[in-house]
Amino acid sequence: MTEPGEPTGSTRRMPTVEQSDDAHTPAPDRPAGAREPVPTLEQGDGRAGRFWSARRVPAALLALVLLGAAGLLLYDIAAVRADHPAMQWRRSLADGLAEQRLDDTPVLVGAGVAAAIGLWLILLALTPGLRDLLPMRRDRADIRAGLDRTAAALVLRDRAVEVPGVQSVRVRMGRRKAKVRALSHFRALDGVRTDLDAVLEEAVRELGLARSPALSVQVHRPAKKG
Repeated sequence: MTEPGEPTGSTRRMPTVEQSDDAHTPAPDRPAGAREPVPTLEQGDGRAGRFWSARRVPAALLALVLLGAAGLLLYDIAAVRADHPAMQWRRSLADGLAEQRLDDTPVLVGAGVAAAIGLWLILLALTPGLRDLLPMRRDRADIRAGLDRTAAALVLRDRAVEVPGVQSVRVRMGRRKAKVRALSHFRALDGVRTDLDAVLEEAVRELGLARSPALSVQVHRPAKKG
């Protein structure tokens, strides 16, 4: 199409947009279409700590109890400051403490119970909890995984019943030790025990746990009926 005033047969030059070579050129340090590198831990460092329990419900209950006790005590103190008599429970408690001696049996028992409860609460605060969750090896810095102890026991049991000669298996999975009790209805017990050791050791490695539990394998014959 020609513009007015332009000679017939002449063409109009269309505007062009200059594009930078960088728009289609991939970054030199990463190929086009490549994903971001996944942060990994150092080779050989697969250690992982235990998962910490939030303990929201016990903390909330304890906070409510302490809040109620503190509020009741402050209310009674404010009432006494306002020339009102103290509550009956506080007067009875004060009279009882005034009459009791420090070496009396009820006082010693109460002090021991209070100390035991305090130590128990401190122990709960300093330990992770979640004993049923086994931490798995960490191969990536941004991923943490855990395996339930019941699921781990089921895996070991399923692998153990595949061994020839094994009739039934019971597995108790702990954080540091896995106890396996198997019943064999044929084959020599030593041969079954050897096969179970090899199969279960491989199964434990395949679980990918941060700390592989020790195996304790026992093989017995089924009890005779009658």
